[in-house]
Amino acid sequence: MGLQTPLFAEHERLRARIVPFGGWDMPLHYGSQIEEHHAVRRDAGLFDVSHMRVVDLEGPAAQGLLRGLLANDVARLRVQGKALYSCMLNPEGGVIDDLIVYLRDEPQAPTRYRLVVNAGTADKDLAWIGARARGLDLTLTPRTDLAMIAVQGPQARAKAASVIPAELREAALALAPFVSAESGDWFIGRTGYTGEDGFELMLPADQAPSVWRALVEAGVRPCGLGARDTLRLEAGMNLYGQDMDETVGPLESGLAWTLAFDPADRGFVGRPALDAQRGCAGLRRFVGLVLEGRGVLRGHQKVYADGREVGEITSGGFAPTLERSIAFARIAPDAGPNLAVDIRGRLEPVRLVKTTFVRNGKPVA
Repeated sequence: MGLQTPLFAEHERLRARIVPFGGWDMPLHYGSQIEEHHAVRRDAGLFDVSHMRVVDLEGPAAQGLLRGLLANDVARLRVQGKALYSCMLNPEGGVIDDLIVYLRDEPQAPTRYRLVVNAGTADKDLAWIGARARGLDLTLTPRTDLAMIAVQGPQARAKAASVIPAELREAALALAPFVSAESGDWFIGRTGYTGEDGFELMLPADQAPSVWRALVEAGVRPCGLGARDTLRLEAGMNLYGQDMDETVGPLESGLAWTLAFDPADRGFVGRPALDAQRGCAGLRRFVGLVLEGRGVLRGHQKVYADGREVGEITSGGFAPTLERSIAFARIAPDAGPNLAVDIRGRLEPVRLVKTTFVRNGKPVA
């Protein structure tokens, strides 16, 4: 048995298929992964993401610590509540984790931040951050008292409105993308991992079951890890441990957009390694692939160009919105456009595309 979130009894009540994930017992689906996927693209879906670790960082040294720890720059957060996506790197430029950080107070004198880190890396992340925070004027608080629910889809915000506390509802519905609002122990971000609009609700763990049930009654469909993976793949969103890890950095993982090299005098862990890689002609490309024929693209399948092996798939699967198989792949910089993937000993042609396959519910690949 793995760890159980505060919503585990709700998953059992709905007869979800439970599987181990990152040390937790999590719902894979509630009957139909495909129907759950389409519910998010067309209406609204509901995810238990309480296995993710919420970490509060507070104190005068908080901004300085984060500016040295993260490859993106928290000094860019110039609005209270604003969020930033970033990688946290090791000295070699590999990715320890990818995370979201929220500014919780005024940008003129920032002292309060909230981080949301991945479940499988949470203990490692806390040790890494804690070692660098030692002796500084700040506190690091894992919020194990909170649950986290993601409501995603074109109707997600409207359907979630009824469960939001009255004193927070107006501010939540007025949020711009990647901005948060909070009141008491409730914290709401207009973020997600599906490519659709919606909220991520952080709330006291003991309130989570009743909020979950209210959302289901409001017509929001419960969704499991299976739909979460196909949705994020279609939306071009990386998965830690597959698309990047401690041996692979953001420049080879399609995450160059998350790096803040200006100002030039901001030193952060991994920067010297990234500076060296930026001038390297052999830097591998992170690309999207669409399988034109039959079959399914899977992680670790080899990619070929004109008979020469040029890389491999990092994430792949069937895309319900496109009704085709798609994948991310890391390939050699000189690989031409005529690519094929080895599927059970047969080289199947694939089309080279950008890594965002679906935007606003519509295919773009």
